[in-house]
Amino acid sequence: MPRPETISSAANPLLKDVRRAVAHGGLTADGFCVAETFHLLEEAIKSRCEVKIVLAAESARANAAGHLRGPVDVRLAVMPDELFQGISGTETAQGVMALVRPPEWKIEQLFHDCPLVVVLDGVQDPGNAGAILRAAEAFGATGALFVKGTVSPHNPKTIRASAGSVFRVPCLTGMDAAAARATLQQNQVQLYASEPARAAAPAWALAEVDLAKPCGIAIGSEARGVGNVLRAAAQPVSIPTVGVESLNAAVAAGILLYEARRQRTPRA
Repeated sequence: MPRPETISSAANPLLKDVRRAVAHGGLTADGFCVAETFHLLEEAIKSRCEVKIVLAAESARANAAGHLRGPVDVRLAVMPDELFQGISGTETAQGVMALVRPPEWKIEQLFHDCPLVVVLDGVQDPGNAGAILRAAEAFGATGALFVKGTVSPHNPKTIRASAGSVFRVPCLTGMDAAAARATLQQNQVQLYASEPARAAAPAWALAEVDLAKPCGIAIGSEARGVGNVLRAAAQPVSIPTVGVESLNAAVAAGILLYEARRQRTPRA
């Protein structure tokens, strides 16, 4: 590994770019996402993503260098702990962050074989969005559509909550709800919309839904649920609950994805 670089000024252009990306919840000017924590650095390398540079606090220098030994050829820049804390997006920073080029996905990669696509429609909380991506990978989803108005999958908080799944689950962003609906229909995917158990419109119980066929699962915003455009094209489905009428978006997605996995798993 080359000798570590040193950054000593908060006015450094790279640090200013990172601060903007963290503040705006998106990518740096040249299209890299901010992946903070050693685990995410490991996940990015394991997923064979391009890592532009690793930024480390002085106190984490040795640990960061250890992660970059061997075949990994990545720049390492070290700075005082106080300077690192100024660009960190977490209160309890581990002292390392990587600038990672997100994979570029194509529509076909979401709809191969028997598609199981998660459609995030207005999900604003990055923690929920990241947890949904984690569940999507865990239960074999073929991809995720982030409809316009949904938090970015490249938000540093989304990336942290995904625990690295964002580097492997095919994700498409930028489609409006009408385009997402048309894409699902063109790929002959039945859309199901998660609804509270006591929603005004009648909904199928989870046990009545065939998730073994090509399907999409729409998860709506925490405040309003699935929007009208997608809801009009979807079959409402409810998760039986006791004592509560609705579930957190990520919890609901996880239950629906688990049921899809259960139905798709061949029985011995």
